[in-house]
Amino acid sequence: MRARVLLFALALAVAMPAITNAAPMNAISGNYVEFRNADVYTGPCFANGEVGLTGQEAVLGWQVAQGSWAGVPLAGLHVVAVVRANATLGDPYANPLPAKTVFFLDARANDAQRAALIQFAQSQTAGLLNDVVAIQSAPISFSSGRHGFVTLQVGNLVQLSTRMIGAEDEICRNEEVYYPPLAGHLMHAMPVAVVNSMYSGNHLGVTWHDSGRRSSFVGAFAE
Repeated sequence: MRARVLLFALALAVAMPAITNAAPMNAISGNYVEFRNADVYTGPCFANGEVGLTGQEAVLGWQVAQGSWAGVPLAGLHVVAVVRANATLGDPYANPLPAKTVFFLDARANDAQRAALIQFAQSQTAGLLNDVVAIQSAPISFSSGRHGFVTLQVGNLVQLSTRMIGAEDEICRNEEVYYPPLAGHLMHAMPVAVVNSMYSGNHLGVTWHDSGRRSSFVGAFAE
């Protein structure tokens, strides 16, 4: 019964319009990681070969190092969004919205923190995460190392590990950041390669196990 009440309360929090005219109380900062199932660091030939065919799925993860959102302290907590869009994310000629989103919220968060984590993530992504189909509480680990090495784990449903892009990844020799990150308010972000990306949930009508793509970003956010 309590789980149903919690889900209903969180659904109401997501459905409420975001307060855009007032700045959130207190600063917030931390680490960010993103996966897409299409190359983000690539040449035009590879990008044109993928657009419209793939790139609709994504994972976005935030690790809050310090700060609050709307007066709710979030330091040490995580929020992860898994997305399935209607079109290749970043394609300027197609509308990816509405995109279905599953939110995974840090199991250590209380009710107020869970609602604040969702509102924070939605505020960073220009409407991408507004169509929420499921909200789950789960143990989340986020490890950020040097040179683009990041690991993200959400229970047994989401896995993501990245590494720095090297010379062996330069196929066309004219690669560039073809698609920018999906999240805003990033102090910096760098493209990285995916060692492993897995999603095995049942809310989006799709699962995947991916590797080897130049399809991720790691970075830091601050607001």
